[in-house]
Amino acid sequence: MKILIVEDDPTVSSYIAKGLEDSGHMTVVANDGKQGLEKATQERFDVIVLDRMLPQIDGITVLNTLRENGDNTPAVILSAKNKVEDRVKGLRSGADDYMTKPFAFEELLARVEIVAARQQTPATTVTEIKVADLTLDLINRSVTRKDKVIELQSKEFKLLEYLLRNQNKVITRTMLLENVWEYTFDPQTNVIDVHISRLRNKIDKGFDKQIIETIRGAGYIVNAES
Repeated sequence: MKILIVEDDPTVSSYIAKGLEDSGHMTVVANDGKQGLEKATQERFDVIVLDRMLPQIDGITVLNTLRENGDNTPAVILSAKNKVEDRVKGLRSGADDYMTKPFAFEELLARVEIVAARQQTPATTVTEIKVADLTLDLINRSVTRKDKVIELQSKEFKLLEYLLRNQNKVITRTMLLENVWEYTFDPQTNVIDVHISRLRNKIDKGFDKQIIETIRGAGYIVNAES
């Protein structure tokens, strides 16, 4: 992918650029909002990583301008502003995701790849998701593994759907809280652990292949290739 990084802090921009390039992506860096808007207008990018507080033109204005001009390039906003109203404003300006600083690069990479994939293959075109011998039917809201019908509660189904949609990517606790539980903060409970345990008990118990794997210190992954 070709990714535009709009960030006025050279330490942060070089950190992001190096990480993305090490992951096989091409990057272009803009040091302020005006330069970022110009580059986004003149070149085609797969994703824009956009700091919110920028010199010349702020990130929200940059994104609003692009959207008003019909540019729907996926954008991930980075910001030190972490209040709910700040996040809402960022998302309503047309951002596909919003991350607060400081951040872990692995999570940023996952979010960048997710918003890019969402743009290329709209989720609405998918009717079922398969991993190994497990099938999740999005129309009938059902799950089967081999010939066994697996009964899931609503939240368990949503959790499994999110994991399967992002298979082969490490999914962090923060990503699950935001996308499955729609929390904008960590409630410091074991809600994720409880639901993952219940889900594993239903879809993995008694089968040779484990669908959900734990990545110690990072999160969870559905490895479709193992």
